[in-house]
Amino acid sequence: MRKCAKFEKVSFNQFKEDFCEVFNVNEEIAKRIYDEIKLPKRATKCSAGYDFYIPTDLVLEPNQTVKIPTGIRCYMEEDIVLSLYPRSSLGFKFRMQLNNTVGIIDADYYNAKNEGHIQIKITNDSRENKTINLKQGEGFAQGIFTEFLVTYDDETTGERVGGFGSTNKI
Repeated sequence: MRKCAKFEKVSFNQFKEDFCEVFNVNEEIAKRIYDEIKLPKRATKCSAGYDFYIPTDLVLEPNQTVKIPTGIRCYMEEDIVLSLYPRSSLGFKFRMQLNNTVGIIDADYYNAKNEGHIQIKITNDSRENKTINLKQGEGFAQGIFTEFLVTYDDETTGERVGGFGSTNKI
């Protein structure tokens, strides 16, 4: 198999900024959580997806949504994209969904102003009134690397200058 990417942690300061924006915790708790972040890994040698692990315990009631700052960034070769999906079991059992259905992480996101911090917004779309209980370190999303192609007449020269949602802005 071709190797094309590498997961890393963002800096503690970037994680703290993003995490504390979502979860009301102090710096000491944020540091403990940051120190325990696990880099994404495949579960088996034939797994296509790299499991992303929840950085803190989380209870997600039906129809509730939360943004998860993962503490992870990813270096990729230029012709690679990382697509993010919910873990299959969570989607099957609870209808847990990513708010954007599929997260797309481009190679140049690595150098974004937010250090390429991958944040995953999830919703418990349970129609059976099921609560999702995730424990710190459990897999909740998965990322799959794919090579992509461009058209013969593609002359794109633009470069990313911002973070999440910054492309195509004037």
